[in-house]
Order: sequence, then C-alpha cells, then structure tokens
Amino acid sequence: MHADKPIGRRTVLKAAVAGLGLTLPTLRALAEEPAPFFKRHHLPLGLQLYTVGTQARKDLNGTLAKVAAAGYQTVELAGLYGNSPQTMRKAADDAGLKFTSIHVPAQSQNGEPGLDQPPEQLAAAMRVLGLSDVVMPMFQMPAHLPKPDQKTGGVFDGYLDQVGSQITADDWKATASYLNEKAAALQKVGLRLSYHNHNVEFRPIGSTTGLEILLKETDPKLVHFEMDVGWVAAGGGDPIKILKRYQGRYKMMHVKDMMATTKINYAVRQVPAEVGSGILPWAKILDVAYATGVRKFFVEQEPPFTRDPLESIAISAKYLSMIA
Repeated sequence: MHADKPIGRRTVLKAAVAGLGLTLPTLRALAEEPAPFFKRHHLPLGLQLYTVGTQARKDLNGTLAKVAAAGYQTVELAGLYGNSPQTMRKAADDAGLKFTSIHVPAQSQNGEPGLDQPPEQLAAAMRVLGLSDVVMPMFQMPAHLPKPDQKTGGVFDGYLDQVGSQITADDWKATASYLNEKAAALQKVGLRLSYHNHNVEFRPIGSTTGLEILLKETDPKLVHFEMDVGWVAAGGGDPIKILKRYQGRYKMMHVKDMMATTKINYAVRQVPAEVGSGILPWAKILDVAYATGVRKFFVEQEPPFTRDPLESIAISAKYLSMIA
C-alpha cells in the first residue's frame, strides 16, 4: 500500500482558481488593482462637525458616537458649541474620535475661541482639545462696506451679492497681512494657522482674484491653506489646477460635492450633494491633493439636506471608503 502524495500549495491554488472560474491573468489584474485611497495612504477619514452642527449642539455625545459609527476617525471643529474644551475632549475620547483642527474666527463671541484672544490662551484650549491646526474660516469683512439692508433680510449670501464687488485688492491684502501676523504669533505657541476659502475669493478683481492675492501675499512658511473643493467649484475655480499651481500651500481639504444645477457665483450659494453623488471627479482630486501635500481630509456638506444629515455623512463615508 502506497502512502498518499502530499498536496502542494500550487495544486491547491490551481484548484481554487478553477473552482472560482478565474484565470491567472484575471487574478494578476485583481492583485494590481489599487487599494482604496484612504487605506492606501494610511489616512483617517475626517468630518467637519459643522455638517451635523445642529445635532451636536442638542446631543454632543450621541452625535459624535454616530459620526464614529458612520466610519469617521477624525473631526474638525467649527467652534465648541457652547461647551468647554474639556467637555468636548471627553466626548471625543468616549466616541473614539480625535480632534485634529478647528475653525476659529477673527473675533471671539459668546465664549467661543477667536483669533483676537492672546495666543497663549488660545493655545491652552487647543492643547486640551488635542489639536494644533487652527483655521480662519472667512476673510475679514472690510469696515468700509455698507451694513446689510432690509433687501438682504440679514442673509449673508444676499449681503455678499450686494457688496461683493466693493471688496478691493487692498482689502484682500489686509486679510493677508492679518494672517501673517496671527500665524507668526501662533507658531510661537505651537499652533499652525490656515485659511479656508468660500467662493467669494474667486470674484475677479481686474486680472486677479482674492484667493490669488491671499496666496501671493501670505508667507508660505507661516500661513497654510485649507481647500474647500465645493466652494472652489461653485466659484468657477478648478481645484486640480489650483493644487498643482500652489503645490505645498494646501495642507487640509474639505471634501464637499455639489449638484450640476449649482450656478457659478461669489456669494456662498450652491446645490449640495453627498460626496460621490455630485459632479466632482473625486478620484483625481484626491490623488492630486495627496501628491501636492494635503494630509487632512474632512467631509463637509452644506444645507439644505434632502435627508437626515447623519445619513448623508454615512453615504459620503461609504463612498470615500471605496474610492481608489
């Protein structure tokens, strides 16, 4: 009686291939297919909490738990929603999330952080939150602009329609100077300052734009930029061309999509969509963003929502978890 021959690994693989109906060329093609973007680059998926800000203000702990369950690992804050830094940090820790940046306006209001605070005071709060990236979310409104009138009803986009053409190159230079000053002071206390765009920055001023002035007039060693892709597109800009032209200036990105019905404008208006449900070419944008220096990515969606915002962010996260 002869002993059975041992079965080799090659024999087992051939049998498995035959059983699945796959050819070796097909297996090779599958092996060469790139891993999803965030997995390939070992990057966490982030959310700008503004997207679910109404929910976070009502139930911070429950909202952050749902953010984590949707597939997010990091969060960029848009203020503290009336909480202390300690309360915010505990809620994030309980949900298994990490705060990595925060939007801080030029002026502090209602106890929220502001760039007008002493750098040491701001840095102390940021240390509690566990972050070092501070983002100025909007340009300084020039003092010479008229006040909102009854026609705008206090609506910001209506106001910008009214006064946007009166924002001058010197106004943008003043914002650039302010960014340089604040960034230098914050750098000394371990904070990095970036600027976040809307679409107002794309209004033509002669042969240039507000965004181009900000990028030209700010010190690259001090001031960094966070690209909001949705607002770039709503303003008629090309996010890919901007990333390539200003390679290294952008360190963070708002991953924001929009519908084709969005009309180019300079007054913070767009028709929003979950990421992957709109018109923007995300595979290409993400690849170029990474190649040019972006390392922090935050999903953000503007209102109005066609479904529960927490459902919307889950749709965006699922799409981004698969995109290669």
